[in-house]
Amino acid sequence: MSYEKVSQAKSFIVGTKQTVKALKNGNVKEVLVASDADPRVIAKVVQTAEDMNVKLIHVDSMRKLGKACGIEVGAATVALIY
Repeated sequence: MSYEKVSQAKSFIVGTKQTVKALKNGNVKEVLVASDADPRVIAKVVQTAEDMNVKLIHVDSMRKLGKACGIEVGAATVALIY
């Protein structure tokens, strides 16, 4: 279900740095975080999303998340933007 949200989204941002930046700008609706990502990599995204009261959705696979975004590599985080 969550992977479908990404593939159906009109606009999204891939990657931790870009996700944090978008969260701070206030234009993120939801953040998807891969459970198999390194906790040190996603920690800032998770904390920023919680601070900004943005819904966090955990998915099981970086590879599947990347594929849902249309990229050849795994994605640790994806932000669905307005």
